[in-house]
Amino acid sequence: MRRRAHMKSNRGNVMQNHHCDVAIVGAGTAGLAAERSARAQGAKTLLIDELFAGTLCATFGCMPSKLLIAAAAAAHAARRAPVFGVGVGGVAVDGRAVMRRLQAERDKFVTATKASISNIPEGICLKAKARFTGPGKLVLDNGCSVEAHAIVIATGASPFVPEPFEGLGDLALTNRTIFEMDTLPRSLAVIGGGAIGLEIAQAMARLGVQTVLFDQGDTLGGAKDDAIQRALVEVMGEEITLHLGVDVTAMREGDKARIMWSGNSAGALMFDKVLVATGRPPNLEGLDLGKASLELDDHGVPHFDPSTLQCGDAPIFIAGDGNGDKPFLHEASNEGAIAGRNAASYPDATKAVRNPMFSITFTDPPLAMVGAAPDKASLVGCADYTDQGRAKVEARAKGLGKLYATRPDGRLTGAELFAPGADHMAHLLVWAIKRGETASSLLELPFYHPTLEEGLKPALREICDSCGVPVPTDHDSGNPAGA
Repeated sequence: MRRRAHMKSNRGNVMQNHHCDVAIVGAGTAGLAAERSARAQGAKTLLIDELFAGTLCATFGCMPSKLLIAAAAAAHAARRAPVFGVGVGGVAVDGRAVMRRLQAERDKFVTATKASISNIPEGICLKAKARFTGPGKLVLDNGCSVEAHAIVIATGASPFVPEPFEGLGDLALTNRTIFEMDTLPRSLAVIGGGAIGLEIAQAMARLGVQTVLFDQGDTLGGAKDDAIQRALVEVMGEEITLHLGVDVTAMREGDKARIMWSGNSAGALMFDKVLVATGRPPNLEGLDLGKASLELDDHGVPHFDPSTLQCGDAPIFIAGDGNGDKPFLHEASNEGAIAGRNAASYPDATKAVRNPMFSITFTDPPLAMVGAAPDKASLVGCADYTDQGRAKVEARAKGLGKLYATRPDGRLTGAELFAPGADHMAHLLVWAIKRGETASSLLELPFYHPTLEEGLKPALREICDSCGVPVPTDHDSGNPAGA
């Protein structure tokens, strides 16, 4: 039988003073990883969380959003079927059925996460809210206290709702509430053109929701390259009405939200719902960090060493979305492991070799950024996917990719892709960067035809040409037809 973690709450019971080697505040992805890591080092641990409700990824983030995107992809594929000579008749989207499946599958992911928590040994989980009273001391809202040799902050992040949208009440949605809807709205305003805003806006549009995206900036998705940014705006604009470089205000009128904007364009429209996707600041309020003697930045986040996750010289470590550095699940998981290990060995902290930056936005085509951004000395190779063989076969010939390398040998340093298959190719490229591959060494590897991957070959050859490194002589330097 599965052993269930005994979550002590002590509400209404005798107050206790708990002692441990490592206390972890927050039971999300980073917190769970930190507890496992510290316990694996032989540390006595306590995991403190107000709810133990599961991870952000399973509950509000990665998984429910991808379930929505999967439904949208099915609708989009059905509408595109005539391109291939396949007739499917009318495409009808049942909004209630879409949300029922999303929530049912989402709940399975949440259940699996909670099951992993239930396997934590008895006595480790404390269900309470914590705040600091000193560098190694916490007080809980149930009246108990915790003294620890080291503490890991893993409190995650929450969506930010700016003042203009606070008066919308339940018409204003965030990533924490949009997946609780009973059905799809008829119209949706999306405020913010970052990863969350872009993914959900495109998915909703493909599901038949009248969708308009607004952003104060002139760019989308964090894409840095000008050509990729232009392609991103053009392709997204084919499915979503975009208003970039605008200031937005909002007003509730009955059961509708009036959105008004001005700047690069101006106007007003009524919407059934408004998704506010303007960022997720770290959950640090209420921790009383001032009593932990930590140096904080302008946003109230402790200064920390990214290689150790230690906050200054204090016996305090911060991991995951709580530090506001790299808001990705794979980074939260790794950071939790690093922070837990170093907390267990405090004051000895081992510097970790961090992985290259790795970000994917699951639009169609996907947007992916890996490694370091280019500088003036970087070599750049371009891969055009508007005329790429496999992309044309699938009627997905859109976008491009940029590969970055350094002299003298064309060693890869980074890449930015907005192209079909970018979510998969980005993995290959970040692995190559991690292993120190060059454009020439990658060209020595096999490329199958016809694939999306072989579309990277022109970019690799361009880098070789720029740094004067010959391409492998026993490989044909020409492209197969349509590659």
